[in-house]
Amino acid sequence: MAFTLYSLLQASLLIVNAVAVLHEERFLRHVGWGSDQGIGGFGEEPGIKAQLTNLIRSIRTVMRCKGTIFSIIIIITITICN
Repeated sequence: MAFTLYSLLQASLLIVNAVAVLHEERFLRHVGWGSDQGIGGFGEEPGIKAQLTNLIRSIRTVMRCKGTIFSIIIIITITICN
């Protein structure tokens, strides 16, 4: 299998889907990345952990429905091409 733009898009879709299905109480809180952890004070710059937690939460919020639609499109194109 050659490394193409299509395979790069597939890999990124799989990663986004993996992040979108993470459950906060089951997985993230046990690792120490829950929503109540890493809260800084007023005026402080958020740390790396807080920024990654916000990124994960944003991906989960935005990509739940869109990720499903993109996955269906990828599955249909793979089925048609093969």
